[in-house]
Amino acid sequence: MHTAILKEALGGNTKSLARCISFIENEVQGYEKLLETLPVTTVPVTGITGPPGAGKSTLTDQLIHLLIEDNKRVAVLCIDPSSAFHKGAILGDRIRMSRWYNNKNVFIRSLAGKGSLGGLSPKVIEITDLLKAAAFDHVIIETIGVGQNEIEIAGLADTTVVVLVPEGGDEIQTMKAGLMEIADIFVVNKCDRSGADTFVKYLRNMLAPAFSSKQQEVPVIKTAASKNEGIVALYEAIKLNSSLQFSLQNRVRLYAQKAYLLITKNRMKDIDINDLQKDITVKMQEEKFNLYSYLKNFKQG
Repeated sequence: MHTAILKEALGGNTKSLARCISFIENEVQGYEKLLETLPVTTVPVTGITGPPGAGKSTLTDQLIHLLIEDNKRVAVLCIDPSSAFHKGAILGDRIRMSRWYNNKNVFIRSLAGKGSLGGLSPKVIEITDLLKAAAFDHVIIETIGVGQNEIEIAGLADTTVVVLVPEGGDEIQTMKAGLMEIADIFVVNKCDRSGADTFVKYLRNMLAPAFSSKQQEVPVIKTAASKNEGIVALYEAIKLNSSLQFSLQNRVRLYAQKAYLLITKNRMKDIDINDLQKDITVKMQEEKFNLYSYLKNFKQG
């Protein structure tokens, strides 16, 4: 049954595609076999990340518009916070992108982050590969916006766009260096606000040491997504960066990062913190409890 549904999904049937995504997300029996049959593609993936309130959804909406004008079919994954009750995506309606839901060339799916510190959904790598195989020309992933912990997006996207706002000076100082280093493009959104030019200059100065270690300077683009300003420049920068990412060296790097994340996730699958707590409670009744001896025995077991 999964084979027939997958064939329909790869042929452009959105209902079958949605079912395949659910199979993967819920780990329905046979989903791994489904993944093993996916063809290899070079569809570009753009990750949009940054702190909450930076305007990532509005920016994504405007990028969809340009992709559609460019006669592209686009898939969008919106990674949202999880409900504490039903574990589903809280912002599943995505009002800012509602104009695209009936467009045959746009597919939008909200995924629950389920507490992931990396700002992504646990099955986002697999679902992205499914979308890349499903006759789309471009895939966009918008992360939760947890700020400092979204490094995982670099292991998934060909182009990582980090979105900031002019008031984010203090935010930049508290960001982990990793988030600053993963950016292929920086966007200063809401640049119609006062202090935008000063903030851009400040950001460039902050990034100067990182630029020296890169082959090319990371662009910093000013946008006002709600007014559709600067979006064309951003789209052109994304296309340029994507065209540079399909060398063998870059593809090997990306596959290695994805493999590392998947292997780590699979090896941690059967480890539950509540089970660890119960086991350690028992072990601590012993006269001598040493955490590192416990971990050594745990690894061997």
